[in-house]
Amino acid sequence: MEDKDKKNEFLFEKVNYKILLIGIGVIALGFILMSGGGSEDSTVFNEDIFNFRRIRLAPTTVLIGFGITIYAILKNPKKA
Repeated sequence: MEDKDKKNEFLFEKVNYKILLIGIGVIALGFILMSGGGSEDSTVFNEDIFNFRRIRLAPTTVLIGFGITIYAILKNPKKA
């Protein structure tokens, strides 16, 4: 009987979900930055796979996205 009286509530507030979506978007952007750079000829080495975007920028972007996602999970909007 108590279950019927209990109001359906979400686990997080609306702000948490917005921050979570931003974090997921940043993670997806990081993986998009990592893509590409393949060679049409498999016998020729392509130096493009070692450029700044794939080695430094994309992994940093993914880690920042994970940080934003963790923040969205741990944020307590009722406290602020």
